[in-house]
Amino acid sequence: MITTIIFDLGAVLIDWNPHYLYERIFEREEERHHFLETICTPAWNEEQDGGRTLQDATQVLIAQFPEHEENIRVYYDRWPEMLRGEIPGTVALLKTMKESGNYKIYALTNWSSETFPIALERFEFLSWFDGIVVSGAEKDRKPFASFYQTLLNRYAVNPEEALFIDDNLRNVKAAEELGIHAIHFINSEQLKQQLIEYGIAV
Repeated sequence: MITTIIFDLGAVLIDWNPHYLYERIFEREEERHHFLETICTPAWNEEQDGGRTLQDATQVLIAQFPEHEENIRVYYDRWPEMLRGEIPGTVALLKTMKESGNYKIYALTNWSSETFPIALERFEFLSWFDGIVVSGAEKDRKPFASFYQTLLNRYAVNPEEALFIDDNLRNVKAAEELGIHAIHFINSEQLKQQLIEYGIAV
């Protein structure tokens, strides 16, 4: 029986993507992809999710790629432009589960503690959660077991009664290794069907 739902945020409930910003900066698509795949990479961004400061992160890259300094600085100077909005279908599912009163609902997110306040201000639905664990604040992140354990311990969650939803298969598998039920998020329609299969009325 599922009593607790744990959501990832980015690409599940919030449409965040660096390409939304950099498509305004690079005229050629191949240049944009090259920049985000070789300079401001997902692996680099994950270090900020794990607690590295935005200033330190920026300086590290500028030292490596001084010729790209202007475009590197833009990443965090114009970071809000990477937020396109909520993902309506998933937010609707969250709302239904919250209003049912049948579940404790938490968020476990890889997110810099310096940029997360922007999301809190912009997305009213973030106030619906019974608790949010932010990687940058904890200086820990998915897929490390210790990060999941922080949420389980803080809110006295039984992993056998918990369901975790994330768009990253790596993070889904890490949750399953801790005995947490998990869904690999593809889109809100697929999520709704799998929630129904778990006996959750949505």
